[in-house]
Amino acid sequence: MSRFGEFSGKATISRLALASVVGNVLIVGTGGAVRLTKSGLGCPTWPRCTEESYTTTPEMGLHGVIEFGNRLLTFALAAIVIAGVVAAWRQRPRRRSLRLLSVVAAFGIPAQAMIGGLTVLTNLNPWVVGLHFLASMAVIAAAYAFWRRTLEPDGPARPTVPGPLRTLAWLTAGATALVLVVGTWVTGSGPHSGDSGAARNGLDPETVSQVHADVVFLLLGLSVALWFALRAVSAPAAARRAAGLLLLAELGQGLIGFVQYFTGLPVVLVGAHMLGSCLVWLAALAVLWGTRTRTAGPAVDAGSPRPPAAAPPGPERTPASADSPLVSTTPGS
Repeated sequence: MSRFGEFSGKATISRLALASVVGNVLIVGTGGAVRLTKSGLGCPTWPRCTEESYTTTPEMGLHGVIEFGNRLLTFALAAIVIAGVVAAWRQRPRRRSLRLLSVVAAFGIPAQAMIGGLTVLTNLNPWVVGLHFLASMAVIAAAYAFWRRTLEPDGPARPTVPGPLRTLAWLTAGATALVLVVGTWVTGSGPHSGDSGAARNGLDPETVSQVHADVVFLLLGLSVALWFALRAVSAPAAARRAAGLLLLAELGQGLIGFVQYFTGLPVVLVGAHMLGSCLVWLAALAVLWGTRTRTAGPAVDAGSPRPPAAAPPGPERTPASADSPLVSTTPGS
């Protein structure tokens, strides 16, 4: 196979898409490290690191190195995403949906970088910092959709579970998103602001933490109901497995959350809780994909060469036999 074919092959695109998912999760972790080490203003401006330099300087110390390192990781992630876009556009036969998803996932990277720059320019405004995290969740969802599409044919999607259970899966995903949103409110009210001089959102930490816990219990209830319902209807193994993994991820995340709350929010546990949020979100997305499938369908668009149409079959002919009244056995007739 040529290098062109190797780069645009299905396996290559799938690996690049999966690398994009992993990279987006990792950059959430490094972004958390920036905040938890109070390096959020290690580079006090954006897009430069200082007014005179795009890179950190020795005078900025460790905080500058941490913040600048996180910015550099964005370029590494952008390279992976761009490679995925190129591979998707070179694939033959052409897949319009795959191209679209690759572009959506790619555009999330500069959009996220600009929101990150806005957090610096607003001196780590807690509401903007929360938006930065939620934008990461949106980019992770786009990258996940791109990756899953590389593993599917192009036919129409159809549910693999009854309609009410599909609705329950969507409600569970919606509750997961709500937990993430309220979680940013808790973070914005707490002590880990990213810089000693950064403002807080003014919400009462105890009250908003209770709201967050209430929403988490709602999510757990929906997830337990979904898991039992999928088993009751003998849903496909993929759906039951995805629901089980979601429940395990939620229980693990809840345990970390309670321990960090009652131990004074230690940095290590807060960082683990951030990464756990990504895993719970991915597990919720996996439930949505696990409750539907795609059947094989046409994988070409208007720009791809199409095979010539087969000629319509002619009238069926039955071979004549000696016993047929249409065949005369009289010589000369």
